[in-house]
Amino acid sequence: MAPRRVILLVGPPGAGKGTVTQLVDAVGIPQLSSGELLRAAVRDGIAAAVQAEDLMKQRELVPDELVCGVVRDRIQEADCDKGFILDGFPRSVAQAEMLDATLAETGEKVSKVIQLDVPDAVLEERICGRWMHKAAGRSYHVK
Repeated sequence: MAPRRVILLVGPPGAGKGTVTQLVDAVGIPQLSSGELLRAAVRDGIAAAVQAEDLMKQRELVPDELVCGVVRDRIQEADCDKGFILDGFPRSVAQAEMLDATLAETGEKVSKVIQLDVPDAVLEERICGRWMHKAAGRSYHVK
């Protein structure tokens, strides 16, 4: 079996990470956003996610251990057998170290890192024009 492709897609909020991953369906591996994973864990009633739900409602940071645990569990699912793209994760040195340790358990490592670099003025326009459809969990832009 070929080694899994582990791709990190990093950049500031509004850089277009989610949009880029929608364009790479041809790669054939899932895109995993830590925010979406946390929201799914809350929806699915996963016990550890209860703490995350309270923090997210207060717009507080979710502890690294909790985020990494959700990611660790998700990357073990069958659709990640060939690899996965992590969208905006890791967000801290501690998360990066935990991801490295998790991958090392199976003799794996990050294959590629793609950094999106966008000028601050463009980020400001994108973020200030962003609307959220809560029911769908999707963001839209007013333009």
